[in-house]
Amino acid sequence: MAPKAAALCLFLLLLPFISGGNLVMVNGQKTWCVAKPSSDQATLLANINYACSQVDCRILQKGCPCFYPDNLMNHASVAMNLYYQAKGRNHWNCDFRNSGLVVITDPSYFNCIYAS
Repeated sequence: MAPKAAALCLFLLLLPFISGGNLVMVNGQKTWCVAKPSSDQATLLANINYACSQVDCRILQKGCPCFYPDNLMNHASVAMNLYYQAKGRNHWNCDFRNSGLVVITDPSYFNCIYAS
């Protein structure tokens, strides 16, 4: 990686901390919260239960756009993002005991549109 590119990546990684903790939109960049792939099943289930106790998760019900694929990783990511968006898109709203990951690539798929 070129030195300038490496410096930019480091800056973007540190930006939430430099800006006082809030994730800042860079050039209008949107952010989403998803479950870390390394998260275990119990953590994913706890994240779904917590997030859905705080926000409306009906989009995850059977027959709704984000039900499929019907697995904990998918459902947790959708629920965690709903919570993250509703609570102000602060990095701490995607922590979920270190099982959340803020991403800049839209995780939406087919008719399941992730809130932003």
